[in-house]
Amino acid sequence: MAKHLDLEEQEQLDELRHFWKTYGNLITWVLIAVLGTFAAWNGYQYWQRSRAVQAAALFDEVERTASAGDLSRLERAFGDMKDKFGGTTYAQQAGLVAGKVFYDADKVDAAKDALRWVVDKAPDEGYQAVARLRLAGILISQKAYDDAAKQLAGSVPKEFEALVADRKGDLASLQGKKSEAVAEYQKAFRSFDAKADYRRLVEVKLIALGVNPEAGEPVAASAGDAASGSKK
Repeated sequence: MAKHLDLEEQEQLDELRHFWKTYGNLITWVLIAVLGTFAAWNGYQYWQRSRAVQAAALFDEVERTASAGDLSRLERAFGDMKDKFGGTTYAQQAGLVAGKVFYDADKVDAAKDALRWVVDKAPDEGYQAVARLRLAGILISQKAYDDAAKQLAGSVPKEFEALVADRKGDLASLQGKKSEAVAEYQKAFRSFDAKADYRRLVEVKLIALGVNPEAGEPVAASAGDAASGSKK
């Protein structure tokens, strides 16, 4: 009986040796690949966390210099942010902060450069939309209407469409294109929530152009206006 068991064990060992000889290298390389991938993933996650911490620290520097009004340090900090962490959310936020501070300090060209960087480089469409709206506003104030129109022509997330329509209405109104302005303002008016304060502002703009926002029709002349018109 013992000899029988020994023979069975020997056969099993021979089968195992044959199996390992045939597939051993393949199994080893598969294990190395799996473990290597796992190690690489862990390393990547650590690298990402490390970069996020560094980017957050540099963004804090941007905010501090912005609050202090130190434009030179702000410019350097924002430059470092773009160079080192340009693909992060912190860099996009830094661009919007820098754009506002530069504009408030009458450094309009620097403000436009910061906002253009966000428009061109930001992977987040929401930050892009905010930058487009702010940049278009600056360009409109400079009467660079064609450049402003280009910024407003880009696609934006749905939640920004009403704001873009309102800004397009402003642009058309300043260019004397009343029908275009009315169409854009009406689009904005319909898109905003009924309780939104901004909707009331659009309503005022439409009334100023002689349009009833609710009906989409010209505002009826008052009795006094009609009487004065009949005397002419």
